[in-house]
Amino acid sequence: MAAGFLRSIADRFRGRPVDWDELEAMFLQADLGVKTTASLLAKLQAVSGFSATAAQVEREAREELTKLLPPPLPPLLPVPGRPRVLLIVGVNGTGKTTSLAKLAALLKREERSVMMAAGDTFRAAAIEQLVVWGEKLGVPVIRGAYQGDPAAVCHDAYDAAARAGAEFLLCDTAGRLHTKHNLMQELSKVKRVLGRRDPESPHEVLIVLDATTGSNALEQARQFREACGLTGAILTKLDGSGRGGMAVALQQELGVPVRFIGTGEGERDFARFDPQAFAAEMF
Repeated sequence: MAAGFLRSIADRFRGRPVDWDELEAMFLQADLGVKTTASLLAKLQAVSGFSATAAQVEREAREELTKLLPPPLPPLLPVPGRPRVLLIVGVNGTGKTTSLAKLAALLKREERSVMMAAGDTFRAAAIEQLVVWGEKLGVPVIRGAYQGDPAAVCHDAYDAAARAGAEFLLCDTAGRLHTKHNLMQELSKVKRVLGRRDPESPHEVLIVLDATTGSNALEQARQFREACGLTGAILTKLDGSGRGGMAVALQQELGVPVRFIGTGEGERDFARFDPQAFAAEMF
């Protein structure tokens, strides 16, 4: 991961008092969001006063930001007697299909049985990409015809996973702009169809967000939350990015916790979100 943005405070303000306007800009550039930034600045000024040193601000900001992160969440566990269904959503270019495959690899390493559904039927390359991942990981992939009905693919995948006794079913979906109403409605259809197989399915709806896209990622999450509900986020491209504040903004502004993070291109560059470790590394 990239060096934490709070560590640059000492360099920026070495030998001079902290400039609060500059500090506000740094927080916004780190994707903390307007609401969180304003609250954090008010707390720092109340504690430290306007003569705060860089070291004081860095220390106290780290403590406050760590408090604002979502608490550690329990691991995703199988549902007795049926597959636990995870629906993976997001816009194009965030690493959605790759993140789904990396999640499957993580579950496999934990000795869980997994299936994947190639629900992105709008891109033939996405179907083939998931098939290649499936062969590499030893994970079955249920797929349909190119430009077919993604809800039908997920329906068939659920039945296949139930017959096989798979503990997890990971359903890919087509990347779509959050501003396209008809495509967002399609996600609702996929959810309804899965709900016919199990009233609690999908058990998780995870949005994949590119950490480098800033406030746009927050708006994406807001629109997807309204269209299909979200239980969490997968934050990708954190390697080489000092934009870890997005994890705070998602939780504080939308109530969407980060569940997993992607930190590189490799299969193992993917992990469950650990708030304490994340804060130490990114802040």
